[in-house]
Amino acid sequence: MSKFDEAIDKYRTDLENINITVDEALLRAVTKGLGPSIYNRDSQSVAFTDPSEVNRVRANFLIKKLGMADNDSLDALLDQVKTQYSKNPRYRAVVYYLLTLATNKQAIYL
Repeated sequence: MSKFDEAIDKYRTDLENINITVDEALLRAVTKGLGPSIYNRDSQSVAFTDPSEVNRVRANFLIKKLGMADNDSLDALLDQVKTQYSKNPRYRAVVYYLLTLATNKQAIYL
């Protein structure tokens, strides 16, 4: 099994543990979009306790990648995902997958 497939299995398990039905194609596309960062211990997870990290997810993923408007609803969205996916570490691919679902922006990846 490749390292990519091992990562997908890990992310699928985390999603299933929070009762999310996994769209395999979407999970693979979101994960692939993260490139080699999924293999780096520091960049593979999102630290919601670090304001600069949360701002980076907001700016680089929600606004730039998903095309969301920059407003207060993004903070609520990030809080929702933080609460829903409370396990540590919070894998970046899982956080981005959940944000993609919550914003109904799956078409960007599929």
